[in-house]
Formats: sequence, structure tokens, C-alpha cells
Amino acid sequence: MKRLLIITLAFVLGFGSSVKADEGMWIPLLINKNIVQMQEMGLKLSAEDIYSVNNSSMKDAIIIFGGGCTGEIISPEGLILTNHHCGYGSIQKVSTDEANYLDDGFWAMSKEEEIAVDGLSVKFLVRMADATTQALDSVTNDMTEADRAKMISKNIKGIVEEATKDNDYKAIVETFFGGNEYYLFVYEIFTDIRLVGAPPEAIGKYGADTDNWMWPRHTGDFSMFRVYTSAEGTPADYSEENIPMKSKHFLPVNIAGVEKGDFAMIMGNPGGTDRYMSSFAVDLAIRESNMTIVKIREEKLSIMREGMDADESVRLQYASKYARIANYWKYFIGQTKGLKRLKIKDKKQQQEAEFMNWVNKSSDTKEKYGETINLISSAYETIAETNLEKWYFIEAIYRGPEILGYAYKFSKLEKAMEEKDNDEKVNKMIEGMKSGADKQFKDYNMVIDKNMFASMMQMFHQNVPLDQQPAYLLEMDKKFKGNYNDYADYIFEKSIFADKSKVEDFLNKPKAKTLKKDPAMVAVKAFFKNYMTIAGQSKEANEKLEKGHRLYIAGLREMNPNKNFYPDANFTMRLTYGTVEDYYPADAVHYEYFTTMDGIMQKEDPSTWEFIVPAKLKEIYNTKDYGEYANADGSMHVCFLTTHDITGGNSGSPVINANGELIGLAFDGNWEAMSGDIAFEPELQRTINVDIRYVMLIIDKYAGAQNLIDEMTIIKERPVFIEEVPKEGVSEEIIEEVLEEEAIK
Repeated sequence: MKRLLIITLAFVLGFGSSVKADEGMWIPLLINKNIVQMQEMGLKLSAEDIYSVNNSSMKDAIIIFGGGCTGEIISPEGLILTNHHCGYGSIQKVSTDEANYLDDGFWAMSKEEEIAVDGLSVKFLVRMADATTQALDSVTNDMTEADRAKMISKNIKGIVEEATKDNDYKAIVETFFGGNEYYLFVYEIFTDIRLVGAPPEAIGKYGADTDNWMWPRHTGDFSMFRVYTSAEGTPADYSEENIPMKSKHFLPVNIAGVEKGDFAMIMGNPGGTDRYMSSFAVDLAIRESNMTIVKIREEKLSIMREGMDADESVRLQYASKYARIANYWKYFIGQTKGLKRLKIKDKKQQQEAEFMNWVNKSSDTKEKYGETINLISSAYETIAETNLEKWYFIEAIYRGPEILGYAYKFSKLEKAMEEKDNDEKVNKMIEGMKSGADKQFKDYNMVIDKNMFASMMQMFHQNVPLDQQPAYLLEMDKKFKGNYNDYADYIFEKSIFADKSKVEDFLNKPKAKTLKKDPAMVAVKAFFKNYMTIAGQSKEANEKLEKGHRLYIAGLREMNPNKNFYPDANFTMRLTYGTVEDYYPADAVHYEYFTTMDGIMQKEDPSTWEFIVPAKLKEIYNTKDYGEYANADGSMHVCFLTTHDITGGNSGSPVINANGELIGLAFDGNWEAMSGDIAFEPELQRTINVDIRYVMLIIDKYAGAQNLIDEMTIIKERPVFIEEVPKEGVSEEIIEEVLEEEAIK
């Protein structure tokens, strides 16, 4: 009771600052290690309620949406809620000039109106398990890194085969803690996914690039889909006979609102963090890597924007591509600033010094970890020598002109035809290429791609050391006398890969010779060969780094045996928890923990597509027709902040209250904490979430989709977090006792 009273008084008296952002992306299987702290913060659930294999649990409502986002099931009939930017590509895919669902939004008023999205799938986690012992079977400390990797790979293959025997599941084994631990993840994949609802871009992407990663935010970043199954409830490709999924677990929707200090948690699939990154890696990121990526992406965005601004149909074609590039263009700008401002390199160096002091205290730790920092530092000396070539290849070639990526997809066909593989295999590959041509050219603009090619080739030649460039590029520079527009004209005129009809003609009469001589194929193969050759030169350095990284993490854990460590994110299910909080981004600057529709109207600017407010939304605002979704003071909340530890991949993750009910969707991080993937900063790190009440307002008042409201379970009461103890009802003696206990703590 005293503990409860202390928590209560902390809020009443205003010294609740001990409840801060909780660092960590925790493995649900092991959440028992955190459950007491979570319950002390207000959680009303048990560990079994969160993760269970034998019974329905919260994990059964969480999905991997598409290839890189999270979603959640919010009804008994497989209704999915995720971010608008997660569904963006799918919404674009089913849009046409006549039915532009990005601009106009889409709402299915019955299940018959829901639209199947070709190629979209979702994954449910069936179970996970610690596979460390099996994965490291027969692995010894005196093995080379290459031999170690081969043995682990062999062991993992056996683990996966066993997990998928006699079932249709997909299994993967992921590495944790730098290769010190391994976990098995078993998924069930569903492929009949249909678009149910999406607000127009003016709501779902309000603020767009200008507001991306920024607070205050006013974006209704959500979209809705549905999982369909066979009549037996099993995964099935699209069929009119399929039925809505009978959900194993779904999240109730709580519309009572949030308040500062409320406990909340997020369950999702964070993509990747580098919290154990060394000071040497931070130095290279600041000095070269990050701004190289920014520089290349800035040029790509400029080229795409020029074409998009000139033609509305091109804007629709390239909207999703542009958004993907822009998102992490801005991210790396913010991350670099954050790393510098927060002196992350210095903090990493201090941690490494403390680590080596501990190592040098005993002969045992010296033998185990003495070479750790030297391995890492010497590895980065070598890696830095070819770092520019690496990033220019990835950003300017591999993720550059589409003609190159498309040509490279045909390289396996070329090889099969040259080696005279059996006709059945070759014909199957050709049929796959034929079906892929429609997808390739649906959202393709030759003018943009030609400009992209010319610019990327020129940037590569001007910025990568000459001795690390493919001889091919040097020849092309000489042949066209440094005129990269002429070079691009030649490629796009002679190659089959910039024209759908030429590709189709080739596939109808395929010849290996045609592919071998195609100028786009020649170019992309030259760049890939060059990259692989240079990467091979860093093989020893990468093995040193892998070993040093693994030893460093193992040593840190041994150095701090009582600390509950969490692994870096790797796009597997994690849980993070914290509270609803405001923050102070700079001296004399305070950000409230929520935004309202007032901010939408204050930002309105009809001259730019980023800040257009739809007429119907303005009408709702002007009439204050918020219904039961309004805040207690009559305002309409749009977004709110929490202290959660998230990253890319968490987009679309549910924000869940103490009772396991949905109160919002995570969709962004804040600008001041862009270095958070490398170093968590509790005073600054915030997650930006769209308030579920704003989501419901749009579904109800804006779209009029009562059918969707009816299938959800709506909760209208807030969880009771702590006993309500009014300040005047507490004696001075108790207050002094609590203050004294807090001071001692």
C-alpha cells in the first residue's frame, strides 16, 4: 500500500519525474523480466496476457504488415489498422486517374466493396523460442569467423526444417546481441488482404515532408485493411469464396482519451537499431556516411519532384517512391545533427574506456575480451577506405535508376539460357518476367529515370575515388567526353529495359545474346562486379568487426550482470513501455503532449499540397461536430506523445493502455532524438502517435463508415492507474515520510 501511495503522491505533488522514457525493445517471450516494473507503472495485465502460445494473447493481434511495417487486428473479423504511410503503396497500387484514392480517400461501406491488393501479405507470429543452444552447437572459440558462420548456418537450417515440418508455416532464426544469442520465429502468412478504408492524403499525410519527424504534428496517419482466409480459416490466395478472418485476438478501442503520465505500451516490429555501435562507427557516420546518403537522396528527390510537379499522373505514379526516399533523407540529416549535438561519439568512447578498465582488472577477462576494441578499431580503418564506394553503389546504383535494377532481374535468365538449362526452368522464368512487366511499368516514367541515370552516373564518377570505380564507367566517361546526358540517351535508346513493348518482344523471342549485349545489363553487371570485388577486399576487416562486436556485447553483459539488457531491433516482435509525456526540446521551449484540430487550421495553406485541409474536415471543425470523440474540454485531439523506444518498422504499431486497449497508432519519432537508433536519450526521446479518437472521428464523422464502427468493440472508460488521493486529503506527516523515502532512494 505504501508503494502505491508513493506513486500516487508523486503525481499529486509533482515530483513524478522518476517515471521517464523506458529504454528497451523487449522480447515478448521474456517479458516476465519486466512485468513487475510495468505493473508498478500501471499495467493491469499479466505476462501471459501479453505473450502466450497456448492461449489467445495480445501478440495474436499484432502483425507484420507488408514488408516493413506493423499493423493490429481491431475486430473479430480480421480488420487491420495501420499507418496511412504503411498502406500508401497499396493504396496507390489500386488507384487510377479516374479513382485516385490517394487524393480522394477510399471507404468500403460493405465487405463487397473492399479491394484486393495484389502482392500484399501479413504475417502473424505463431510462436518464438530461444534457439541459442541449437544454433551454437559445435561452435568453438578457436574457429575463424567464416567457419563459425558456416556452422551456425548449417544449424539454423536444421532448426527451420524442424519448425516447419508437417505445417505451412514460415520460420526464421534471427541473431541477437551481436551473435551471442539466437531465437526462432514461426509465422503464418496470409495473402488475401483487401483495402477497407483510407483518408485522403490531405488527412493521412497532412504536413508531409515539412512536418516529417517534427512535433507538433497534426497527421491522421492511418489506413484500414482486412485479412481474408479460406472457408476453413487457413491462408489462401485471393478468391471470391474467401471469408473475413475469424480473429484469434483483437484489440478493443478505447475512446476515453489519454492524460499526461498514463501508462502505455507499444507492441510491434522495430526494424533496426545500433545501440551497441562503437565510437569508430559513430565517427564514420558523422564524418562521411550519413551526409553522403543525404547528398545522393537530395538529388534523386529533386529529379523526381521536377517530373511530379509537371504532371499530375506522374505525381500519382511516383508518390510512394518519393515518400520512401524522402523519409530517410530527412532522418539522416536529423541523426547527424543529433549525434553531434548530444556528443554521442564522446559518450561511446567513455563507455569503451570503462569497458577496457574492467577487462584489464583480471587475467580471465583479458584473455576473453582483451582484443575487443582493437579488433573494432582496426576493422574501421580498413572499412573507411572504401566507404564512399559502398554508399554510392547502394544509393546511386542499387537504389538508383530503375532501368539498372530492372535489368539486373534478368541476369539469372541470361545465365540459365547461356548454360542451356532445361526448357521448363527457362520457360518458368520467362513467364515470371512477363507477369512482372506490368508491375514494373505501371509506375514508371522514362524521362525521370533517364535524368536519374545521368545524374547518378555523374555523381558516382565525381565523388568515388577513381581506383574504386568500374573500368566500364571510366570508359563511358571518355566515350561521351563527360556528357552524361548523352550517355543516358545512348543507354535508354539502345536498351530494352526502358520500354515495356521492347521487353515483351524480347520475352516472346528470348535470346541470351540480346541480354548479354544490352547496354543497361552491361552497365549494372559492371557496377555489381566492381562492388563485389571491393567488398571482398574488406572481408577480413568485416570478420574482425563481427568478432569484436560480438565480444563487446558479451563483455558488457558480463561486466553488468544485474542489468536487464535488451537486444538491438531486427524486425522481430518487441514490446516497449513508458508513459504519455510532454518534453522540453531546448532551453525555454516546452512542447505539450498533445495537439488539437486548432493546429490543423493554423497550419492550413491552400497554396501547398502539404497543408490543404479538406472542406468536409473544415466543416466538422467549424461546427465542432466531434461527437463522443471530443476531449473533456470540448477540443478535438489529433496526436499525442509517449516516451516509448521505437524505430522504423514500428510504424503502424498499436499504442495500448494498461487494460490492453487501443488508444493510438505510433507513426513517427521526434526531430530532437534522431540519434535514438544509436543512443537512447530519455529526456528527449518521444514517439509521435495519432490519437485513436481522431481516427474514429474520421471514420465516423468524415467518412460515415458506420459499418466499420459497428464491428469494433468500443470502450469509453479510462483505466484506473492509481488511487486518486487529493492533496488536501494527505497528512503532512505522510507527505514528509514519503519525501524522506524518496530522498533516501
